[in-house]
Amino acid sequence: MDDPNTLILRLLEGNALREKVICSAIQALELPEGSHGLDAGCGIGLPALTLAKAIGADGRITGLDTAPELLAFGEEAVKQAGLSDQIQFREGDVNSIPFDEDSFNWAWSADCIGYPAWENPSILKELMRVVRPGGNIFILAWSSQQILPGYALLEARLNATCSGYLPFLKDKNPEQHFLRASRWFQEAGLKEINAQTFVGELQAPLGEDERVSLASHEFLTG
Repeated sequence: MDDPNTLILRLLEGNALREKVICSAIQALELPEGSHGLDAGCGIGLPALTLAKAIGADGRITGLDTAPELLAFGEEAVKQAGLSDQIQFREGDVNSIPFDEDSFNWAWSADCIGYPAWENPSILKELMRVVRPGGNIFILAWSSQQILPGYALLEARLNATCSGYLPFLKDKNPEQHFLRASRWFQEAGLKEINAQTFVGELQAPLGEDERVSLASHEFLTG
């Protein structure tokens, strides 16, 4: 596992690729203005900043993560953005969320819960416990799929060699893979399950931030 400083650096570098996609996903959620949401596995808090803007000045975001170093970085970022009254962070585990029942209007988790393989189905029950009846649970997972029109063999080779999550899927039952997530939701008792794909696009010439982000994700070889 990376040390906290290295992890923070990688998350910052990767944001050049992720930010537009995450913004598109959050916009599609149509979060209620003035609502209170949980960011489960919030990391350094970058999505929390976008979530806060989506729900307006009267809304609140609570970020939850197990790493105090990441939370400290997030608190400083929130302070610099002038959103300290709207975004708070709490150290805790998504397996045992340290909040009472019906504490939130909705819950969001990006690249954390069930990603890339589902280990603990009870986590969904925890999210359901802290979200009020009629609320929503949003789970997002990142994929580094390469789409290169006209270069089918190169595309296949890149996808075969650059899937960073493949080691985590070794020896896992296919039923545990994130692409089977809708089944987990059904088994947990969630209703009105929807799935949507958000695609990020890059075209040459790449900017410096995009190059650094690609290298950080180990998408480039050679």
